[in-house]
Amino acid sequence: MPTETLLASTGISYTQDLFRYHRRRTRVVYVGDVGVGGSNPIRVQSMTTTPTADVDATVAQSLSLINAGCEIVRITAPTMNDARALGQIKKTLLAKGVKAPLVADIHFNPECAMEAANHVEKVRVNPGNYADSKIFKVKEYSDTDYQVELQRVEERFTPLVLKLKSLGRSMRIGSNHGSLSDRIMNRYGDSPEGMVESALEFVRICEKNGFYDVILSMKSSNPKVMIAAYRLLAARMAQENMDYPFHLGVTEAGQGEDGRIKSAIGIGSLLNDGLGDTIRVSLTEDPEREVPVAFEIAKPYQPTADAGTRGHGDTGTTDHGFAASDASHVDNPFHYALRPTRELQIGPFKLGGENVVRVIGDFSPWLKEAPDGRAAGLKLSGLLEEQQASGKDQAPEILEWPVRTLADLTRLQECRRALGGETSRLAFLGRFSALPLALAGLPSVHAAVFPADYSMSSEQWLDVYTQFLKAAKKANVPVILELGPCASGNKLDPARNMIKSIEFCERVGHRDLLVSFNLPTVQELIANVRLAAAALRSSGQDPPFHLRLPGHSDFNLQRIQASIAFGSLLCDGLGNSIQAGVGTDPRHDLELAYNVLQGAGVRMTKTEFVSCPSCGRTLFDLQTTTERIQKQTGHLKGVKIAIMGCIVNGPGEMADADFGYVGGAPGRINLYAGKDCVEKGIPTEQADDRLIHLIKTHGKWVDKK
Repeated sequence: MPTETLLASTGISYTQDLFRYHRRRTRVVYVGDVGVGGSNPIRVQSMTTTPTADVDATVAQSLSLINAGCEIVRITAPTMNDARALGQIKKTLLAKGVKAPLVADIHFNPECAMEAANHVEKVRVNPGNYADSKIFKVKEYSDTDYQVELQRVEERFTPLVLKLKSLGRSMRIGSNHGSLSDRIMNRYGDSPEGMVESALEFVRICEKNGFYDVILSMKSSNPKVMIAAYRLLAARMAQENMDYPFHLGVTEAGQGEDGRIKSAIGIGSLLNDGLGDTIRVSLTEDPEREVPVAFEIAKPYQPTADAGTRGHGDTGTTDHGFAASDASHVDNPFHYALRPTRELQIGPFKLGGENVVRVIGDFSPWLKEAPDGRAAGLKLSGLLEEQQASGKDQAPEILEWPVRTLADLTRLQECRRALGGETSRLAFLGRFSALPLALAGLPSVHAAVFPADYSMSSEQWLDVYTQFLKAAKKANVPVILELGPCASGNKLDPARNMIKSIEFCERVGHRDLLVSFNLPTVQELIANVRLAAAALRSSGQDPPFHLRLPGHSDFNLQRIQASIAFGSLLCDGLGNSIQAGVGTDPRHDLELAYNVLQGAGVRMTKTEFVSCPSCGRTLFDLQTTTERIQKQTGHLKGVKIAIMGCIVNGPGEMADADFGYVGGAPGRINLYAGKDCVEKGIPTEQADDRLIHLIKTHGKWVDKK
């Protein structure tokens, strides 16, 4: 039985409590004077992108990072010259009164690690290539063969362990999905289990030598893989009584909104489960821009004076009816699977079942500028055409229409008439504020939401809601059953009341339900959806979930919150439609919802770019190259292109990309189709055209409209 399946079946969990925030207890590992783990704050770090041997440039960028709030600075050391330069960099920073700890990033070269250990507070090693060349060999390893390989690795790795121990340095053992060793790949494949075992092999060598100042990371450009790997690592370490801190990051996240969303999905989801002690956001931008994003992601989970290690993301709940290790909201928390649900028909769209996650949006603020329903319909028609011409597939699908007065209902009916044939591309969700409006408006909508009484205890209210449900059933209109905070103050009561409400609706005879929570915080939404999913799973009920967050006037904050909330649940297979809330511009909310779906890997609606954040190993200007390729290929909906500065993680992180553009040597580019390198050593000035030609030969090119 695979380890991840065994852990899931035996109830060994990756978190203390699935429904209440608890930060995982770890030892404290010092990086210089900066404590990582324990009750320390979640530390923020970043990495320089300058050539390490250029001491002045690297010092200047290190200072810029530190001034931005970066607490730990990582610098690559691919050659002995670079490793020696770390000494001068450290001396120069100390002369300027800067004591921020430095980390040497090592790939392939143990000798560089040994030299770097003389100068920096921590050394990061990649167990996939520290003692191995990266030439994948198809070979079956017997148990004896495998042990021989482990002995060879131990002989190469032990000198560094002993040196760090003697100098009082720390180490990060950082597994990368894109650079697992041949030994691991042949036994485990490029899987989360392989990433975890790769790291644990090195941890055991450290422990054998009495060295415990270790931090671990499990990085991937795919948030689902990253989340699964860290969860599995936490469960395995609990099984082996290990308590090392975690460094979190989504590697090669990209740039702009996409990079921020991917990072928030991966890092935020794990922080919400109490996993993570130091983080790095990897953007294809100037590294200083990573730091404020990291602080924003970490903010809800930082310890406070009254909360200790709990952080102020605590849901404040007590008994929830499930054992702390119960993972019953999903079949297997270490492997993604879509939660099975019934299928609903909402206008032209199918929702739930095996269908894509749908997007619901409230465009009423934007439509206020339209003088009447006909003008609103024409405005919406123009938006549909604008989206179709964009090369993306991010058009409005289900439109929420608030109906507070009869005038709102009349405007809706006029809007639908003005849209005419466009209604084949658009569904309407009526949000009714009173029963008479709902009874009059149900024939004009494809789905409906009517405020539910959260306790379902008032006889008068039950009668009113019964009338609404019966009318919706007669009109064949699915209902969103939406619950908000409860007067009890117990923040998990919405989930408990949801189960009672579903049972009530089914007794009335209306089973076409989409369940939703209208809750004020990310933490409450995640906890209540999980608890409701667990209860529904145990009772055999299968209504789809609609994930909804309130809007925010600060779009950057709204983006982080939506990414953490929706990303965490979507990566667990929970959620059949999403709604990003009403911010300052509903069109931005629409784009945000689609971008979160793409970042979580559940629905592709545009070109997907995987690009690394650059470092001293990068063989071309990554930012300008990425921007240039995006301009040329950004209209290729559903195509995934990886742009990688060097070969360290490039080929591996491109495992699920359609095409790869990788620095092979100074001034030279290697092109990949899937995992296969199809052209080597292309002059940089010819590489863009050759990439486009490669895309065309695989039948995935379309001309811009």
